[in-house]
Order: sequence, then structure tokens, then C-alpha cells
Amino acid sequence: METETATPWLTDAEQCAWRTHLEVNRLLTHQLEKDLQPFGLTMNDYEILVNLSESADLRMRMSDLASATMQSKSRLSHQITRMENAGLVRRENCESDRRGLYAVLTEDGLATMRKVAPHHVASVRRHFIDLVSPEALEELHKALTPIADHLRGR
Repeated sequence: METETATPWLTDAEQCAWRTHLEVNRLLTHQLEKDLQPFGLTMNDYEILVNLSESADLRMRMSDLASATMQSKSRLSHQITRMENAGLVRRENCESDRRGLYAVLTEDGLATMRKVAPHHVASVRRHFIDLVSPEALEELHKALTPIADHLRGR
């Protein structure tokens, strides 16, 4: 007969913290998405634009971009196709690896990034940064860093 180990249920305080985290994550993501809609972008689009705009030569290997944005290669490929159709990015072959492809930020993509970034930062400030004291923000960073490190496998 198999013995069942006791589940360490969350305390009331743990449950409250967990559920508040989930709610804030959903609400904040929804609000940031809503604030990007007038520009015709999703959060995933914006994240891709940020990664490409911060990379050398405004390009990344598709496999690296998939890892950076935590998307499957298939999902990223579909998204890049949409963004190509909008003129924000283009694909280029990788000369050193015939199977490899780069996602490259176009001039229109860079112009879009420059136009949208100030609005996105203002949205992040309005709905997150400005609502938390600098001390609490530092504590939040300290609290979340070990979780991020654990989930990244460090």
C-alpha cells in the first residue's frame, strides 16, 4: 500500500500573498496590453521589438529570440510572420548555419519601437512603479530575484 505524504498547504498569509501575486500579474499584464493596443502591438510584439532593438546589429537568431521571449520556436515563427507582414521585422538566412534564421528589426520596426517605448514606460510607471515606494521596490526585487533564478535553473 502506498503511503501518502502530507501536503504542506499554504498558510492564510501564504495564500493571500500567492493570490495577490496572481491577480496583480493578470491585471497588470491586461492593462499593459490594453495600453499597447492603440499602436497595434501586443506585449509579445513589444518584447520582441525590445529584444531586437537591444541586440547587436538589431538582429537575433530565431532560436535565441525564442529562448529570450520564452516562446516555442513554432509560436515565435507565427508571430514573426505577423510582424513581417506589418513591416516591423524581417527574416534573414544565417550564413554560418544553413538551417538557422535571424529575426532582424526593420527601419519601420525601430521607428515603431522609438515611438511606442515612451508610452509603454509611462504605462509601467503609472500602473506599477509609481504605486510602490522605492524601498518597497527594492524589497520586491530582492524577494523576486531568487524565484527568477530558480525558475531559470541557476
